[in-house]
Amino acid sequence: MNNDADNLLYEQQHGSGLQEMLGYRLVDWQNERAVVEIDVASQHCNRAGILHGGVLATLLDTASGYACCYCPVPGNIRRCLTLSLTTQFMGQAGNGDIVRVEAHRQGGGRKIIFTTATAYNGKGEIIASATGTFRYHRGSEDAAGVPRD
Repeated sequence: MNNDADNLLYEQQHGSGLQEMLGYRLVDWQNERAVVEIDVASQHCNRAGILHGGVLATLLDTASGYACCYCPVPGNIRRCLTLSLTTQFMGQAGNGDIVRVEAHRQGGGRKIIFTTATAYNGKGEIIASATGTFRYHRGSEDAAGVPRD
């Protein structure tokens, strides 16, 4: 198994409580890039029957954080936290749609990094975008990361 697959498999098996509750999944993870998807269901929608903006912002934030935290060292991990996330909503998705969010690390320094993310509905239309500022946790500034366990 290559390291891309190892990192992806580990994250898929050790997701957060929020990930479990919302049901999103990390489907692609590489250096400076991550993709998350969610099958939109009624519990993700607002009273108008469209995907709630808070759920969409969570997906943009999550994908962006992953885009910063890929670690090339087997058995190690990198972590970061969100300092700022600016979102723009420009379309919609509803019950039954699969929403895909693609995020990319855009640059930054040793501790502070910047991202962009774009969300697409099931028709491939852009429904939201975000720019983010993140800070690495101690030890995660180094691309080698820290031991997972």
